[in-house]
Order: sequence, then structure tokens, then C-alpha cells
Amino acid sequence: AAFYNQRDAVVERRRQLLSDERAPRRQKLLADLIHNLNENILAEDKEDDKKWFEGLQSRFKNKSSYMRYSCESRIRSYMKEVSSFISNVHPTARDAYKRIIDLMSDKLKSVKYNGCYFDRREEEAVRLCTTEGWFSCQGPFDRDDCPCKHSINPYSNRESRILFSTWNLDHIIEKKRAVVPELAEAVKTRDGREVNWEYFYQLLFTVDNLKLVHIACHKKTNHNLSCDKTKIYRKRKQNHKIS
Repeated sequence: AAFYNQRDAVVERRRQLLSDERAPRRQKLLADLIHNLNENILAEDKEDDKKWFEGLQSRFKNKSSYMRYSCESRIRSYMKEVSSFISNVHPTARDAYKRIIDLMSDKLKSVKYNGCYFDRREEEAVRLCTTEGWFSCQGPFDRDDCPCKHSINPYSNRESRILFSTWNLDHIIEKKRAVVPELAEAVKTRDGREVNWEYFYQLLFTVDNLKLVHIACHKKTNHNLSCDKTKIYRKRKQNHKIS
């Protein structure tokens, strides 16, 4: 906040330091700081930061609406992968699998595909960024934090917006290797039991199982994690007669 309130003075002082600085590493840090402070991070509407919107469709009138769309697109792509897996499901279980897909689709529509994760206007409890739009890497799937302290503000400038597209919403329990195959198997072997589709929904589409990670922290090796066997099925609701 102090930086933004006295931005011009801070930038000028950093420029003076930069002109006297010879160490490449410090020079890079100072240059990055000047670059960030010179950007109109807090601007939201297109009229106030036209450069940010270069290359985007004209229908986007403010930054947050585009960032919501960006997040929604990622979640939609996960839904497409779940849907396309139906060809691998046992023929006798495909109708049941399709019904679960429909339930998940309806749930996603009701929450607008969790676009809130990238929207800085949302409440703190549901967004993954600060009110200014800063995102922090949550670290590899097997760590509690980011060892490199990666951060980015895609709201700040066009370059950062584009770079943010390389950050991943990584599934801790892997989508392709674990969650979707387990869902298909659960439908096939349910034997009268009710598949707990909401558990699989949480693993596929929510931050219960998603971590926002910088590309360098995105480990593509086998996570060797599996679904919780105790949550795959749930008891059917019973209708008790009133005597």
C-alpha cells in the first residue's frame, strides 16, 4: 500500500539506485520493481488500461471479467476430459457414468465454473489472489509451500497476463492417472451402491485438490496418490415410514 501511495517517489529513487548499480542480480531486482510500480495495477476498466487488453476479444470490458473467463476455461477443459473418458468406461456402466457427468455439469454451472478463483473482486475466502491481484505459487504437489516464493500479478500488465497462462492448476491426486479412472471403476463395480460423485467433483474441480503452481513447480512425474476408498461410495438415503 505504501508503494502505491508514493509510487512516483519510489520509482524515482529506484531509478537513481539502478543508475549506480553494477551488480546484475540487484540490477534485475530494481528493474523489475520499477516495471511493476509503473504499471496501472489497480486499474480495472478497459478505458483505464488499454494496453492490458491488447489481443483480447472486445467483449471483455474489465480485467476481472477476463480473469474469471480464464479460470472458467481451465475448469471447462477438465470437464471435457472427464466427459471424453466415457469411451473407456465399461459399456454396462456408461449410462450411470453419463448421469454423474450431468450432475457435475449442473453443479459447475451453478457456481459459474469456479471462475471466482482468479477474480480479485471476490471475497477472500474464495479467491486465490490478493485484492490487488497478486497470486502466489502454492508449491509442488508434495510440498506445503513454494520453495522459490514465485508470485505474479496478471492484473498488472499484458506481459504478466500472458505469463500467468503458463501457471497450472495442478491436481494433487492426479486427474488422468487416478481420479477419472477411479470414478469409472466405481461406477462399474458399484453393485447397487451409490457413487459419491460430489467427492469426485471436489477432486476434479475445486481447491480441495487443486494447487496453483508456477510452471517450474509443476512436477509432471507420477504423484503416486490415490482416492480415499472410504469416500468413493455413500449410503443411500432411506425413507422411514411414519407409523
